[in-house]
Amino acid sequence: MTNRLPVLVILATVMIDSMGFGLIIPVMPDLIREVMGGDLAAAAVWGGFLATAFAIMQFLCGPLLGNLSDRYGRRPVLLVSLAVMSVDYVIMALADNIWLLFFGRIIAGITAATHATALAYMADISSPEDKAKAFGLVGAGFGIGFVLGPVMGGLLGEYGTRAPFWAAAFLAGANALFGWFVLKETVTDATRRAFQWRRANPLGALKALGHLPAMNRLLVVFFLYQIATAVYPSIWPYFTAERFNWEPGMIGLSLAIYGVGFALVQGTLIAPSIRIFGNRNTVMIGLAIEVAAFLFLAFVTSGLLMLITVPIAALGALGLPALQGIMSRRVPDDAQGELQGMLASLTSLTHVIAPLVMTQTFAIFSSDNAPIYLPGAPFLLSMLLMLLCMLVFASSRGGK
Repeated sequence: MTNRLPVLVILATVMIDSMGFGLIIPVMPDLIREVMGGDLAAAAVWGGFLATAFAIMQFLCGPLLGNLSDRYGRRPVLLVSLAVMSVDYVIMALADNIWLLFFGRIIAGITAATHATALAYMADISSPEDKAKAFGLVGAGFGIGFVLGPVMGGLLGEYGTRAPFWAAAFLAGANALFGWFVLKETVTDATRRAFQWRRANPLGALKALGHLPAMNRLLVVFFLYQIATAVYPSIWPYFTAERFNWEPGMIGLSLAIYGVGFALVQGTLIAPSIRIFGNRNTVMIGLAIEVAAFLFLAFVTSGLLMLITVPIAALGALGLPALQGIMSRRVPDDAQGELQGMLASLTSLTHVIAPLVMTQTFAIFSSDNAPIYLPGAPFLLSMLLMLLCMLVFASSRGGK
């Protein structure tokens, strides 16, 4: 990396973005019940619908924004996304019915380019051998924000379900203003690429990337991994409220503990792990840890024990940056935005599928009519998907 200031700006962008996301998680169950009524299981189902609305729009628009950033630059795409995100949180803060909440999530899904654009920015300023480390730093920034966000959200949630949304709107707006003054453009005339509609849709981008050497199986692994780990944002507040009867403050604390572990892993352990084990072995180690973590979470009955072991589970975060580094090195410099847009689109597609599947699974096994009372059933499903990730990745080649 040739300039530390852009790195600091991007990390601040991702951190504040994830703070805004983490702020609202602890209050979502109460907010949905406030505007809809019903019990916790019903709130989980509606929460799944809201997450799906966001994810559908992100799936449709992710490659579009990635290709726009390859043509017009990372800076304008990032700043516009942040500004509209601020407006979205205001809409959510004022919503008095479920349809306004849906409208807010649709707007957010269209402009949810901050994370993908940040990754493309980091790829632009990183050498090939440093890409995995760079992606790990972005993950660390996300983890730090995810530590601060839930803690603040849990505390603010004690003053009402709307307070965290106003805080998130302020953070996103302030970040857009900060980026306007200090963020430099990384797309140059040498790497700028003409915009093409055929590549700016999910299917076209997937077809183009799939033609690159040994990319298909890596994309499958990435897709399955994202479905499996989407269990956390999909059911965590509902699972912990049902299993341990936790209030928003404790839910925020548990997410903060995980975020600390996540940030430490991605910020400090990625580079030495790749140096010692190589990219492929680092991916496999991360996947194996995820399998063990999901199995534990499926059956844990002690809130204290879970809090103690959550930082260990965060070690599974080793795998994703190494996988992203392998994929990024196989893509030309003028297509980094397209790759990150496609990965964002795949992630959003998993967030179309996962919230519905995970929340429905949670509802089935936690309702009064549950065939077997097992609120942790979604984690068992994620464990099976992670095992499949290991099998597919083991059958791929390259990227040592």
